[in-house]
Amino acid sequence: MTTLSTPIDKTLERFVDEMISSKKAENKTQVVRRALYQMREDEALKDLIEARADVAQGKVYKGNLRKLSDAL
Repeated sequence: MTTLSTPIDKTLERFVDEMISSKKAENKTQVVRRALYQMREDEALKDLIEARADVAQGKVYKGNLRKLSDAL
């Protein structure tokens, strides 16, 4: 496991403290990890939405994947 150290502004520090004091997180590490997990999930969802939009717009390859990859 890797350890990260990053400076944050007072607004984010207050938010982290509020998350802990309101029992929404046990400690600072948990706040940061939950934020990173949420960001990863948001990115995956954004990618899925973009892929669905591409399919809806016909921006997809159809056919034999081996032949398509050889053509590219």
